[in-house]
Amino acid sequence: MSTINQLAADFITFSKKIQAYNNATAVLYWDLRTKAPKKGMDARSEVISTLSTEAFKLSTSDQMEDFLQRLTEEQAYKQLDAVTQKLVEESKKDFDLNKKIPTDRYQEYVLVTSQAENLWEEAREKNDFSLFRPYLEKIVKMKLEFIDYWGAKPDKYDTLLDQYEPGMTVKQLDQIFTLLRDKTVPLVHAINESNRRPNISFMEKHFAKADQAAFNQLVLQKIGFDFQAGRLDTSTHPFCIHFGSTDVRLTTRYDEQDFRYALWSSIHEAGHGMYEQNVNAAYNGLLLSNGTSMGVHESQSRFWENMVGRSLPFWEHFYPAAQQAFPEQFADVALQDFYRAANLVEPSFIRTESDELTYNLHIMVRYEIEKGLINETIEVGELPQIWNEKMKEYLGVDVPSDDLGVLQDVHWSSGLMGYFPTYSLGNVYAAQFTHAMKKQLPNFDDLLRAGDFAPINQWLRENIHQFGKMKSPQELLQHVTGEKVNASYLVHYLETKYKDLYQL
Repeated sequence: MSTINQLAADFITFSKKIQAYNNATAVLYWDLRTKAPKKGMDARSEVISTLSTEAFKLSTSDQMEDFLQRLTEEQAYKQLDAVTQKLVEESKKDFDLNKKIPTDRYQEYVLVTSQAENLWEEAREKNDFSLFRPYLEKIVKMKLEFIDYWGAKPDKYDTLLDQYEPGMTVKQLDQIFTLLRDKTVPLVHAINESNRRPNISFMEKHFAKADQAAFNQLVLQKIGFDFQAGRLDTSTHPFCIHFGSTDVRLTTRYDEQDFRYALWSSIHEAGHGMYEQNVNAAYNGLLLSNGTSMGVHESQSRFWENMVGRSLPFWEHFYPAAQQAFPEQFADVALQDFYRAANLVEPSFIRTESDELTYNLHIMVRYEIEKGLINETIEVGELPQIWNEKMKEYLGVDVPSDDLGVLQDVHWSSGLMGYFPTYSLGNVYAAQFTHAMKKQLPNFDDLLRAGDFAPINQWLRENIHQFGKMKSPQELLQHVTGEKVNASYLVHYLETKYKDLYQL
């Protein structure tokens, strides 16, 4: 074996060691959010902090620096295969970010965010923002400190945004959100003024948790989530976490008085999960096994949740099974009435329970708040008031309490700032990908009616999933659609669907 080949092999082994620490930390996080007893949470948080710090030390070690210096030399780099080249690039990007943060500051950050999640949960339960406020203030302060270490871009928020959606900028986002706002708000107003509000009473009867769980399992298995390589559990806030393509964990939250929440959140998380399950297995144990960006990841969950899971052809297939599973609730409800109820447009307080049309307005509220916090035009103590004002401005709702407002999302407690915009980007990408898919699968709706999801999953696997992080978001969009990000497909999809539903 040549010297370069041996060096590359040693680098891959070292990289897998780091990923093993990260996977162990992820398992503990999953346990913390799903199974751990309340009294054990602080101790579990400390273990997570310790393991995360060890992975951080390895990723910023002299040994990693030596690997990257030698493997990025022109002559050495040329001899690497494409996978190792990409692994070197991604590892160097992480190294350059993390090396600038002192280890003790990183360890403190991991501890604060781990504790903050527990305090967020308590604050949400007690509807008391003051319990969470000091931890959020610490997190924002540390984010600003880290941005200084990394080197601020012209807009500080771009520094954070680039970590979740490489190449995306505030300038681009502002243009996307302007288009969506200009097209969405008038449509929402027209729907609110119409007399076509669907009946949803049958969605709000009693649905036993066990019955919902069984139906969710049936739907997820049929659409392609592999339960031999994954599982579905419950948590306060639904999420997907993975430890390679053969172990992907989903969670959902059940409401026995509302059929809608658990089902579509389960389909949503399954979209994430199927992405992870179909990444090239050769990337397991490496950085490349993750989805290429949060926006692309979200495109897969929003595609399955909305463009498939709320479509009429989908329910032409699944509605008989739903009526069989819930005869008292749905036996006398016509399919068309169920479909219209599944696509109710009604401004609401909760993002995860919001309808497909108003969803992006929720993201705009968070995006503008985050920009203000990071550019220091907003203080944490002002958040409840600012939140409520923006919700009134964009959605026309009066937020009655913080648990229905500023405390509803877990993301800030985890330090995920720069993340929220990727939810709307996911909608944009999903519409763009679907437009390209239907060119190759013109019988798309017929496949849904027949419950034949294999061709759709094959298309997603071949065009998106298999690549993991091998292609950047921009490269993937260009590869799949032949163009850069284009929000007009989402606008067309929303206008076509909801004008038809509400006969506008």
